[in-house]
Amino acid sequence: MTRVTAEQLATARGCVLGDAIGATGGTVPAGGTLRATSAGQLACFTIDGIIRANVRGAHKGICHPPSVVWHAYTRWAAMQGIPGIERWREEDWPDGWLAQVPALGKRRGSAPATVSALQAQPILQPDGRTWTSTGAHGLTRTLPAGLIQWWGPELGRFAAEVAATTHGQEAADAAALGATLIGNIVAGRNVEEATERAQRECQSLVQVMTGVPLSLAVHAARDSPRQPAALTQLCPDARAASALAGAVYVALSFPDREQLGDALLFAASAPYGRHVAATVGAFLGAAHGVDALPVAWVSRLELAWVADVLARDLVTEFVDGPSGTEYTAATDPHWWDRYPGW
Repeated sequence: MTRVTAEQLATARGCVLGDAIGATGGTVPAGGTLRATSAGQLACFTIDGIIRANVRGAHKGICHPPSVVWHAYTRWAAMQGIPGIERWREEDWPDGWLAQVPALGKRRGSAPATVSALQAQPILQPDGRTWTSTGAHGLTRTLPAGLIQWWGPELGRFAAEVAATTHGQEAADAAALGATLIGNIVAGRNVEEATERAQRECQSLVQVMTGVPLSLAVHAARDSPRQPAALTQLCPDARAASALAGAVYVALSFPDREQLGDALLFAASAPYGRHVAATVGAFLGAAHGVDALPVAWVSRLELAWVADVLARDLVTEFVDGPSGTEYTAATDPHWWDRYPGW
C-alpha cells in the first residue's frame, strides 16, 4: 500500500511536465507532436539518476549521488550515438527502462557543454578538472532535484554539484537557486516567498551569483509585469543565470493558476525564451499542479508519458522505497531492474 499522496504526485508531475512549449518560440502549432528538447531529455535522466542513487544508497550504504546522475547522462549520450562515450559495461548497457525508450535516442538539439564533459570522463579525477560553461542546461536539467526536499536539507547543494559535473560555477549557482526555489514551492510557499527564501538559503553556496541575484526580477515583476522588453533585459542570453532571472519574472507576472498557459507562451516568445519557458514551467507546474497545465499541449508532448512515469517513480522511491534496503525485502521485485543501483 502506497503512502504517496495525491498532492505529492500532482506537484511532481506538474514540475516535470511544465516545459510544454519552450521550443515553439511562443507559437504553438495547431496539431502534431510537440517534440522534446535535449534539455528535456537530460532532465529525464536527472530523475533516473536521482532514483538510482537512492536505490544504491539503500542497498550499498555508500553512494556519491552526483556521480550516479552523471552516469545517467552518459547513458543518454550513448543512446544518442555520441562518439567518445566510454561504455560502463560490455553487455546490457545502457541499462534501466529509459534505455528502451526510442524517443530518448533521437537528436533533439545539442548540449555541447554537457557532451564535452561526458566525453572527458571519468568524472572523479585527481587533477581537479573543472568546467567553465555558463549555459542554461546546467539549470534546466537539474530542476527536478527541487522535488526531493525530503531527501535532505541541502538540495541546493546537491543540484549545484550535479550542474558542476559539466558546467561552471555560475551555472552551478543558478542550479542551486532554482532547485531550492522549487523545494520551497513544494513546501507550500508562493513563488515570491520561495524566491526570497531560496536566496537566503543559498547564500553559503553561491560563489558568483552573490547577494540577492534575483531581486531585479522580483522588482521588475512588481513594477512592470508582462513586458517583453523587461523579460529581454533580464534574459539577454542563453546563460543559466539569465534563464533563472527570466523565469522568476514570468512566474511573478503570471501568478494565477489559469494564467499558466499564458506564462509559457510569454516566456517562449523571448529571444532566449526556450530556457525561460522550461524553467518557469517547472516553477508554475509545481506551484499549481499537473491539472493546471493545458491538456491540449501536454497530451501532444513527445515525452509526456516518460516524464509522467518518472515523476510518479521519483515520489514513490522516496516515500515508499519499493526496492527495499540491504536489510528489508523489496515491495516491488522489478524495481531494481528498472532503476539498477549502481
